[in-house]
Amino acid sequence: MQIKELFISTLFTLFISLAFAQSPVQTPIGKWKTIDDETNKAKAIIEITKDANGKLNGKVIALFRDPGEDPDPVCDVCPGDRKGKKTIGMEILTGLKWHKGDEDWQGGDILDPDNGKIYDCYIAMESPTKLKVRGYIGFSLFGRTQYWYRADED
Repeated sequence: MQIKELFISTLFTLFISLAFAQSPVQTPIGKWKTIDDETNKAKAIIEITKDANGKLNGKVIALFRDPGEDPDPVCDVCPGDRKGKKTIGMEILTGLKWHKGDEDWQGGDILDPDNGKIYDCYIAMESPTKLKVRGYIGFSLFGRTQYWYRADED
């Protein structure tokens, strides 16, 4: 009889834990729409994935371009092996690690393909559909924050 009671107690505890666990939607893994700071128009779709080491990385999977703009541009101002490569498919967010105490992902960097500069970066979930992305130099006080919005999965 004690084994049965232990089993039921364990199931009950598991059920309660799952009921109060954080929703799996509260993760930056997925597709995100970026917004241009100047025009306030959608600029790109970034897909964030987790690598085998548990770090987050993000690459450009689509661009929203105006008529007359190159629909598949090359990054001539990007540094290193990214120079001269197509922006679509380019990894722009790399090496972010989860920091439980801060409830964010830190320690990575982000590339701005418009100017070719690489910034330190951290990201944090504002809501299931809103991601805070902060790029900075040295200290996060000296930087810029953008908000990305979860892209529809259609």
